[in-house]
Amino acid sequence: MTLVLQLLPGEFAVCRLAPAAPVPAWAGSPVFSSVTRTGDELSIVCPAAQVPVDVKHEAGWRVLKIQGPFAFTETGILASVLAPLAAAKIGILATATFDTDYVMVKAERLEDALHTLAAAGHMVRRG
Repeated sequence: MTLVLQLLPGEFAVCRLAPAAPVPAWAGSPVFSSVTRTGDELSIVCPAAQVPVDVKHEAGWRVLKIQGPFAFTETGILASVLAPLAAAKIGILATATFDTDYVMVKAERLEDALHTLAAAGHMVRRG
């Protein structure tokens, strides 16, 4: 299965807030942001430059969008991206929307990830 992935511009951060915290205004982005609330935490992914210094976070992530949309009945989409990255020992953070999946890799492993994905038969578009 050949997929097209789009490298989104900029550096992103993954933030952890208290589970009952309100979603802060700085969490949004027209490029990409993700907000997930569980009983344990409020997790936010957004551009790193937007995150206040006093918020627990890890910056240095790059985001790859798997070009969709994909029907919910399609299988193996995410696995076809994650399996080669796992074999190359490249850690990821993944999230999904209604239409597609997003895979985040640390900036220092981005070039390795792009080469690995290309070797697996996927196409990666920059910018």
